Amino acid sequence: MSEVSSAFRELYGYEPEGVWAAPGRVNLIGEYTDFNEGFVMPLALPHTAVAAVARRTDGVLRIHSADIEGPVVELRTDELQPLSGAGWAAYPAGVVWALREAGHTVPGADVHLTSTVPTGAGLSSSAALEVVTALALRDLYELPLSMPELASLSQRAENAFVGVPCGIMDQTASACCTEGHVLHLDARDLTTRHIPFDLPARGLRLLVVDTRVKHALGDGAYAERRAGCERGARELGVRTLRELPFARLPDALGELSSANVRGYVRHVVSDNERVARVAELLAAGDVHGVGPVLTEGHASLRDDLRVSCAELDLVVETAVAAGALGARMTGGGFGGSAIVLAEEAVLGAVAKSVVVAFERSGWASPRVFEAVPSAGARRLV
Repeated sequence: MSEVSSAFRELYGYEPEGVWAAPGRVNLIGEYTDFNEGFVMPLALPHTAVAAVARRTDGVLRIHSADIEGPVVELRTDELQPLSGAGWAAYPAGVVWALREAGHTVPGADVHLTSTVPTGAGLSSSAALEVVTALALRDLYELPLSMPELASLSQRAENAFVGVPCGIMDQTASACCTEGHVLHLDARDLTTRHIPFDLPARGLRLLVVDTRVKHALGDGAYAERRAGCERGARELGVRTLRELPFARLPDALGELSSANVRGYVRHVVSDNERVARVAELLAAGDVHGVGPVLTEGHASLRDDLRVSCAELDLVVETAVAAGALGARMTGGGFGGSAIVLAEEAVLGAVAKSVVVAFERSGWASPRVFEAVPSAGARRLV
């Protein structure tokens, strides 16, 4: 906190009015379901985006990142335009645009950011930037916005301003998760439940394996799958795939005209059912039983949605072979990270096996760390 405040002072010549943090997230189960108004179950990571911020009254927005080489980005709030190609600064700038579009008075700000959320790893580094900016501006300008409303405005910034058609999960996880819990989110009505997720009490740990293979959801692959899901819903006569019961899935698949769309529909409907299963297992205290559901979910992402890659598949196959209870890719795919659920007794062996497997394949060593369910966005100072 002192470092980000000091850096703000060096950049702008005065003290910030406060410091805020918003976490990245990892998704336990429920992938590509949120924009289909389905169910997801993320948890916040201890890795955060941190922002030192102060208000301005002259219509100027100044943004700087300690993690990206370059000068302060200076913009005018009344000239912010969607899809303007502002690079990384589009994420916080988009939040200012979204707040102003929604009728909130945000005349300007000075912002200095730093983040420990790995970029391009499928851990929602962009959502963390958006949410921390939104929370800081809400507090400073005393805006009447709840945390779910901040999440929705942050999603609008990413959808309309940046141009990435993401669902609501990432921003809601960053804004609303609580320490020691996973967040069960209904993406249709945005209701949430905080489900206890105390793995050490069960002798378990959840690992994140960042393959270091970078992905970009704006490259069209994510948008194509979203469009395919919408096409499937139209062909089945439902508003969204959320409306399709799991029991009806076999018959519904026969009504679809495209093999790709059949795969997308099968994945989304079955992943909604997997979220329900995991919620039941956690409620019953059977955390060990979650493992096979994760592995089943990975097969669906790999085969039906076709968003995995060789590195992610190797993590899952190697971890399970080494004794993990289950594993799957998490996030948008095409690189990024996988999660591994394992007993403490085999944790080291599982992690080592994955690293060795990458070395044997001639790939850069993955980054492996524990996913600890952490707090959502908050003010630090």
